Amino acid sequence: MVPQRKPPQPQPLRKPALPALTGLRTVLAVNIMLFHFTPPHVGFLAPLIDNAYVFVGFFFLISGFVLAYNYADRPVLSKRTFYLARLSRVYPVYLLALVFSIPFLRFEWQAHTPADFVQGLILTPFALQGWSPILATFWNTVAWTVPAEMMLYGLFPFLLIALAAQSHRLRTPARIAAAILVVWAIGILPHVTYLLLNPDHLAAPATRFTYAYWLRALKYSPPAYFCTFFAGVLLARLHAALPLAPLRRGLLALGALTGLTLFFAFAVDRVPYVLIHGSLLLPLFAALLLGLAGPNPIAAILSWRPIVLFGETTFALYLLHFNAYLMIHLYNLPPRLHVARFDPWISYAAIVLLAFVVHRFYEQPARNFVLAHTSPVGLPGSKYKTSTATVKAI
Repeated sequence: MVPQRKPPQPQPLRKPALPALTGLRTVLAVNIMLFHFTPPHVGFLAPLIDNAYVFVGFFFLISGFVLAYNYADRPVLSKRTFYLARLSRVYPVYLLALVFSIPFLRFEWQAHTPADFVQGLILTPFALQGWSPILATFWNTVAWTVPAEMMLYGLFPFLLIALAAQSHRLRTPARIAAAILVVWAIGILPHVTYLLLNPDHLAAPATRFTYAYWLRALKYSPPAYFCTFFAGVLLARLHAALPLAPLRRGLLALGALTGLTLFFAFAVDRVPYVLIHGSLLLPLFAALLLGLAGPNPIAAILSWRPIVLFGETTFALYLLHFNAYLMIHLYNLPPRLHVARFDPWISYAAIVLLAFVVHRFYEQPARNFVLAHTSPVGLPGSKYKTSTATVKAI
């Protein structure tokens, strides 16, 4: 008998790229860098830059949206292939950032007990430090997001299965929109509870500089971002169920931008920090994301090739910028190179250049190497090249 061959699995159709979302990453990443190291004389942009921490949550919303946009309608999703694709996207740059940040371990030794320091050394290389409120910002301050990403990537295939089982309940745009609002309300509930119970016994309202155990758990623990990510997954479903003409998409994006502008201009100082950090702005972010997920004039601006190219480097920029800026000034490089009069702008430029170099000569080759040596022949990971939207908006 001749053994029967398994029929080849159909290759998934490539979805249209969403360059505006990659361009949006540029805006978000630059604001986060300026939030951490704010230049003088920012003027009317101060309320935005001083509260740009909210854009970290926006990244999780984008991640859920883009993953669902690309994977939700595939007949079969190989978990192995998916996990390898995500790991190859995140882990090489994450490890490089840790190696780059080794000089800062001496400061961690001074800031922690010996037991916590050793625990941080063990957890951080495996992207587990985010599960400890004390150690979430260990070694590389901004890398606390990677444990959350790993958890959400691990759950994503199961979310698709759960949504497929409930598809009869999410048949209309109105029901999907209602589900997004319910998920948003559930996600913000722990932050409301924190304000009501004050478990850290704070004598004054929390700010970005407040150090308290339960506040750090709200800010950094991976489960805190599940609802934001899940809302992004549902938003992709809404995007598929609600075809919008370019004019309506443009108006939706413009309305969201207007709402965000008014919030940062007039309301941000009147709303508790805990709520702002806790995805209070998710409905406006979701509306902006939906508006930019199709053709319109605002999306066209963010789709300009230089902005998109910048956006492709933002993962490296995000993981490297914090300690790179500190290292530049720890070693007094601007004065020693006689460019101090151009600082901090010269430092920003150097960090952006570093991100471009890492993306071009390390991040992309490392990702391709991992996929080439781990994806079995015949699986989508070995031959199917994902779209710009898949790779760059996560």
